[in-house]
Order: sequence, then C-alpha cells, then structure tokens
Amino acid sequence: METYSFVQFGGPRREVHVALYTNVTNGGEVRRRIVEAGTAGGVKFGYIDARLITSRVHLQTAIYQAMLAEAQDGLRTRTVHSEVIWALNPTNNITEGLRRYGVSAETSAVIVVSMDGAGEGQLGAGIAGTLTPLDALHGLTDWATVCKVRSITVLLLSTDWPAVSQAGGLAQRRGDRRGHRGRKERDDVMYPG
Repeated sequence: METYSFVQFGGPRREVHVALYTNVTNGGEVRRRIVEAGTAGGVKFGYIDARLITSRVHLQTAIYQAMLAEAQDGLRTRTVHSEVIWALNPTNNITEGLRRYGVSAETSAVIVVSMDGAGEGQLGAGIAGTLTPLDALHGLTDWATVCKVRSITVLLLSTDWPAVSQAGGLAQRRGDRRGHRGRKERDDVMYPG
C-alpha cells in the first residue's frame, strides 16, 4: 500500500491510500458489491482494473484531477472515487469509463483507491487477492488493450532504425506540404539511423 499526500487539499482528502491486489479471484463479486453500494450511496473506495494503468504517474494524475474537480465543485460523477475512473478514461462517457477501467469478473489485478482516510485493513476488505507493491504495476499493464482503448496506433514496434528514420523523414515532408511555411530545414538535427 502507498500513501500520497496532497497538502493543498484539506480534511480527509489530504492523504490518499492506494493498494494493488494481484491474483484476484472474486472480481465479479467485488463488482456486484460496488453496484449495490453505489445504489445505496455507500461507495467509499475506487476500484480500478490495473491492466489499463500504465504507471504511478498515470494513476496519480487521475487522482489529482478528481480531487481538484471536487475542490472546485466540478465533479462530473457522483463521487470523487468514480471521478478518478472518469479521469482515466479518454472519452467523456462515464459509463464507458466504468466498463473499461472498473472491476469485472475477468479482472485479476485491482487497484483500490481511498480518499476518505481508510487504512490498509479497510482497503482490501472483500478482495480475494494478494497485496502487491505498486512497483509490480509495469508488469501488469496490457499494452494492447491500452492502445485499443486510447486509439493509439503503434508504429514503432521494431528497432529497425533506418525504417524509423525514413518514416520520420516522410512525416516531415508531409508536414511541409500542408502549409507549414516559414520553417527552415535544419541540417544540424540528427535523426536515428
């Protein structure tokens, strides 16, 4: 479990607790409890599928955006915890964000976020999995799914630098033809290859 301090926010939001659970076997049950608690207004944690989180900074940025939205009375979702999931999603559709970044029956790694001062004992309540350091996050990221969700086309999968250099040169020439006048060709710039 990690704790992040945001001194610019007061009250219980000053500290955020984040825990990563791997080898989770009850993702469907966790989702069902989240839905039940959501209808009763009692969701006190954010549950995120760890496969789509690319780094600590990715997660911290979403947490900060959610906290800032709450501080400015600008929440677009019901709770600050669901706002974290909304901030992670590349579109403005919260339902889509919850479906993509939320917990499902197939989820095997879960990140739990608490902004209400809950400790380690409460964070993992109801999750059948192993508490794992957040350093293991890089090994859990499903890059193919991340690229699909974010509509990223992966062009540079090889280390064939001459091909990369040629592609860079073509992109530069296309950019020049689109009306980027006034830019001088730079001979002092070195390209790979």
